[in-house]
Amino acid sequence: MASESGVRCWDAACGHTVLMGVKCRGKRRSLFSLKGWGPVMTAKDLFRYKRLLLAKRQELSASRAGVDAPVPRAGDPLGDLIDQATADAEAELQVRLRQTESHLLRAIEEALARIDHGKFGVCESCVHPISKARLNAVPWTRHCLDCKEREHG
Repeated sequence: MASESGVRCWDAACGHTVLMGVKCRGKRRSLFSLKGWGPVMTAKDLFRYKRLLLAKRQELSASRAGVDAPVPRAGDPLGDLIDQATADAEAELQVRLRQTESHLLRAIEEALARIDHGKFGVCESCVHPISKARLNAVPWTRHCLDCKEREHG
């Protein structure tokens, strides 16, 4: 979360909350000085990613509101076999689309929560910074590219 004093970030190494780029005064080094890294995210970067996430959430919410029509009923006895098969396929497609949108909305909400808790931009698996190129492409991601590839490898 951005404030006049800077961006508050969670230090994964020791569990303290520190200002971004400030070393923790605990016994361990701050995540942001780990292996010589500087700050993972600036307040300007966080604000930009938050805007991107909010815009995507709004876009998905608007598309869901426009699709409040019920899912076509599968197995409708009206029409011939081809019409029934088409209706079944359309119903299955609509269900999968809604599931995908629900998963994406959940991922966006989780990313917004990570911004608020100062954990955004840090891989949940290896605790290394996620590249800006990856965050620009998929701002709701929780993993760096290497960890995501290992997960699906």
